[in-house]
Amino acid sequence: MRIDQEVKLDFRDVLFKPKRSTLTSRKDVDLSRTFRFINSQKEWTGVPIMASNMDGVGTFSMAKVLQEHKMITVLSKHYTVKDWQEAIGSGIDMRYISVCTGTGAIWDTESSDWVTMNTVLKMYPDIPFICVDVANGYHENYSQFVAKLRDLYPDKIIIAGNVITGEMTEELILNGADIVKCGIGPGSVCTTRIMTGVGVPQLSGIIECADAANGVGGHIIADGGCVYPGDVAKAFGAGAHFVMLGGMLAGHDEGGGEVVTKAVEIKEKTVKDNVINDNVYYEKVKYVEFYGMSSDAAMKKHGSRKDGYRGAEGKVVNLPYRGPVAETVNEILGGVRSAATYIGAKRIKDMPKCTTFVRVHNTINQVFNNYEV
Repeated sequence: MRIDQEVKLDFRDVLFKPKRSTLTSRKDVDLSRTFRFINSQKEWTGVPIMASNMDGVGTFSMAKVLQEHKMITVLSKHYTVKDWQEAIGSGIDMRYISVCTGTGAIWDTESSDWVTMNTVLKMYPDIPFICVDVANGYHENYSQFVAKLRDLYPDKIIIAGNVITGEMTEELILNGADIVKCGIGPGSVCTTRIMTGVGVPQLSGIIECADAANGVGGHIIADGGCVYPGDVAKAFGAGAHFVMLGGMLAGHDEGGGEVVTKAVEIKEKTVKDNVINDNVYYEKVKYVEFYGMSSDAAMKKHGSRKDGYRGAEGKVVNLPYRGPVAETVNEILGGVRSAATYIGAKRIKDMPKCTTFVRVHNTINQVFNNYEV
């Protein structure tokens, strides 16, 4: 047994230190990046923010909005071939989408998402990205799966993960991944840290994984833990090449979830004639259900692993209904632009070299909150 005594930080533990800037406006910030990926040798240009492949986020409706900003949507692996045919015919820009598969083919070569992925890529060869979706990227057979996928699709940009340490980031890139998803347990509906005790605070994890990826010519995605636009900016400042969002994009029309109206109890105190009165009334509020893809809800909907050893590592929450996603996307992009102007970064690419983080002196309660997920 050993203990790593080095301080590990999360997004809430730091702030950007502002610096003198020659930028005159947020519009002067270039949010677009061009990448050439080491294994596929493909080049891609766009805004490096992704919608997660979660239910309620990784939808074709979401892709139609995000593609207007040249942002990527990783489509849910539970879509059928028929779903893909209908969506592609309705205006999906294939430059900004990713097909997704699990690793069921390791155990079952007839795995539905594996078969769907192969079928979709044959029908639509211009789709640039393949995302291999697993919660735990540390299994040896996962690296082997990525290597096999690289052999089958030498010209596709392969996204692999999740991991949160430098050595495994390197391992996946050396086995064929172009981009590694980094994050174990930081998501708003993920309970991995509670159920397993495993994880690394996200900001420090990003810094370590980005450094490792840069050393071997690869790239990383900061996946999970972003609650505010400032967190997205911090992820870029920490060295992430891409940022993946789940909860920040959930609860909108484009997620396709059922909107439920509930009566919420509101309590307030009033003073009349020097008498304090406790008043209770009910207000109707609209909610959308959102859940982690390792939650009981997701496993009930899509089926759990056949080996019988999988426990739930996600939860279900009711998010306030937020209407169309377009305004939220504009807020996120505006927050990143504004952060860049404060630190003097003309491009997202410049943010790491322009970033100085200031540690926040948390209260005891805030420190304990670092263990919440």
